Amino acid sequence: MDLGAFSVSLAVKDLEASRSFYEKLGFQVFAGDAAQNWLIMKNGDHVIGLFQGMFERNILTFNPGWDQNAQPLGQFTDVRELQRQLKAQGVALQSEVDETSSGPGHFVVVDPDGNPILVDQHV
Repeated sequence: MDLGAFSVSLAVKDLEASRSFYEKLGFQVFAGDAAQNWLIMKNGDHVIGLFQGMFERNILTFNPGWDQNAQPLGQFTDVRELQRQLKAQGVALQSEVDETSSGPGHFVVVDPDGNPILVDQHV
């Protein structure tokens, strides 16, 4: 099962303080909008998202259809197919994508330790 590009979405208390800290670890702002309280940062192929006031917990994020540079892939497994595969294996979903839709969509599962996993397709 190919879930696409991986990143960690961090629920931060102070966007600027977090940006500054992660810059010291070699991350650079790659995308986002500080005025909207979110930034995406990269260090090589490693991607983190900083989100102030948007999430209660840190989230593991997968983006079907994207590479690690947020560039569209020619071929990928659609988020609806990934959802069908997980449901067929008995995985409970916290939220679901409309399987009759196409294009962008997302679903959320929670691992046995309570960690949310967002599968978020933008293409």
